Amino acid sequence: MIWILGATGRTGREIARQVAARGGTPVLVGRSAERLRKAAADLGLGDAEVVATADLAAAIAERRPAVVVNTIGGYAETAVPFARACLPGGHYVDLANDLVAMPRLLALDDEARAAGTTLVTGAGFGVLATEAVVAHLCADRSVPREVRVDALPSVASEGGQLGEALARSIVSGLTTGGRRFEDGRMVPARIAADPRTHALPDGQTATSASGPTGELLAAQLASGAPYVVATSGLLPASPIVRAVLPVLGAALRVPPLGRFAVRRLAATELKPYPRPREHSWGHAVVTWPDGTTREAWLRTGDAMDFTTGAAAEVAVRLARGEGRRGAFTPACALGPEVAEAAGGTFVD
Repeated sequence: MIWILGATGRTGREIARQVAARGGTPVLVGRSAERLRKAAADLGLGDAEVVATADLAAAIAERRPAVVVNTIGGYAETAVPFARACLPGGHYVDLANDLVAMPRLLALDDEARAAGTTLVTGAGFGVLATEAVVAHLCADRSVPREVRVDALPSVASEGGQLGEALARSIVSGLTTGGRRFEDGRMVPARIAADPRTHALPDGQTATSASGPTGELLAAQLASGAPYVVATSGLLPASPIVRAVLPVLGAALRVPPLGRFAVRRLAATELKPYPRPREHSWGHAVVTWPDGTTREAWLRTGDAMDFTTGAAAEVAVRLARGEGRRGAFTPACALGPEVAEAAGGTFVD
């Protein structure tokens, strides 16, 4: 059984569908049995089991599912209790992509190994699309000196409210500020630094800038490189906006202002729009101490489609008993080929 927490949401529903398409057995989990049954029917999974509960951690510990996929967000608070509820023997997957939640889950590595469990964080376009390229370039090679990764998603919007989970993630990123690795240590950096314009392999262009995203940590873990920079196409490259962001981030560190910003952002109504480019891209440039440099890309379609495919692929593989035991990012747990199985194509 693969439990999908938050299965009535857009992401949870699509992961459940993808799990079933890959031969797994999805169980839809949430608070409302009525909404869960409707979601199952809408997905053509009318015979799928549903679990309605207000205490998810207790239900996991009692029912012992093979794999838990956490799509409800708030990973800094939810990931560790849900992951620990899976121990021993059950596996856990989430979609975190920040420098608060991911280190907390990865810190459970010793517990997970002792319990025969695999915990995977960052099983989405953010993290996997760049981490897999780094692992692909570094396979069977010595530890590089420098790594740069660039996450360049292209996403269509169905419209609707931004939502609290994404609003919290945005505010958290602004208040954390920029980060990079220097001499093996994560150090502060100016948010939205390192602006870049990328000439994409398909002839289009995209811009990105650096920020406190999980791609940074994942790239360092996948390579061991002492110097790492990560940029994202979701961060503004405009000089004016980049100048304002540090001031805004400092203001949002005041708790009442931060809470107000989350509420206002969460209620923002997004208009439907098509994805801006045909492809999403993960990109990495790796440099070794002797000056050798290698570069590659991972091409996907809509970044959210890749995210749901990645989470489902990781969950199904863990349910089959694949993967290293411990706490990892997805390519470190299952190898870079998991990105291809999720719908990506490497372009060297």
